[in-house]
Amino acid sequence: MKRIALVCPGRGSYSRDLLGSLRPSPSVAAADAFRAALGRPTPTELDAAPAYASRLHVAGENASILTMAGSLSDRDALALGPDGKAEVVCVLGNSMGWYTALSVAGALSQADSFTLVETMAQYQADNVIGGQVLYPLVDDAWRALPSAELDAALAEIPDLYWSIRLGGQAVLGGTTAALDALMKLLPPRKIGERDAPFQLPLHSAFHTPLMRATSARAFDDLAGLGWKAPDVPLVDGRGVVFRPLHADPAAIRDYTLGAQVTDPYNFTASVRVAMREYAPDALVLLGPGGTLGGAVAQVLIAEGWRQLDGRGAFTRVQAEDPVVISLARPEQRALVT
Repeated sequence: MKRIALVCPGRGSYSRDLLGSLRPSPSVAAADAFRAALGRPTPTELDAAPAYASRLHVAGENASILTMAGSLSDRDALALGPDGKAEVVCVLGNSMGWYTALSVAGALSQADSFTLVETMAQYQADNVIGGQVLYPLVDDAWRALPSAELDAALAEIPDLYWSIRLGGQAVLGGTTAALDALMKLLPPRKIGERDAPFQLPLHSAFHTPLMRATSARAFDDLAGLGWKAPDVPLVDGRGVVFRPLHADPAAIRDYTLGAQVTDPYNFTASVRVAMREYAPDALVLLGPGGTLGGAVAQVLIAEGWRQLDGRGAFTRVQAEDPVVISLARPEQRALVT
């Protein structure tokens, strides 16, 4: 039996090539019923659309619940328990994936987690605040590149902030003016075949001070959620662990609606703490897709885990005994489902 850490992705994980990929499950049915009661497109309906459309599938008011449904569908498929293939030792997420992690770890009921993600997403409907830019900090071999220009931009450009520390990538958030200045200042780089820096479509400046009004609104609108200590250890976007039995539900609430909204999300620290504190046999990437695989691998390389020194070494380890299991890959999915 594998000891696994579950990793929940953020809302940008549902991409064009995943149209039609949502697997039915009890959690998907619950998400469908929740959205149908609100008179909004259900995750199953969004996934079954005849064509992928940015205004439909990328817009936060739909992408968030669709992402959560994909993650929960994969969670439902895991072979857990004494006679299963895996035991969950901790749960973590990236950005919006924190909301999914709250549900998976049991810190919120499934119904309350739907309310949380739906409320936060609907705030962004026709109300995108600033934006986010993605920029690589590693080369194609996943070895660190100089970051002097990035550091200078953060020091010099008003209203520009770290948004997410994402392994070997930086996600920066800021006002439209700040991002325009940033795009002109940073030297061009590549992320695979894509030119960088590039701006994420229809994303607000999440995890920055620009979201303070959103945070204040959430504390009022979500006062009725039933927070509790998680059933399994839950690692947040600072690397802080909320532990079963001992975690203060109010502290989870205050982080989720406060610092998680307005301060940088350190996914790198989340992975580092999960590996150091719980030493899982593998990190399991819940869907949709497997977009966090590279970021997780880059953290492991930076940590020198199993003497990894680059992408080639990681690829060899993956071929022998995967430490990063993506449920989007059938051969890896079979290891834990």
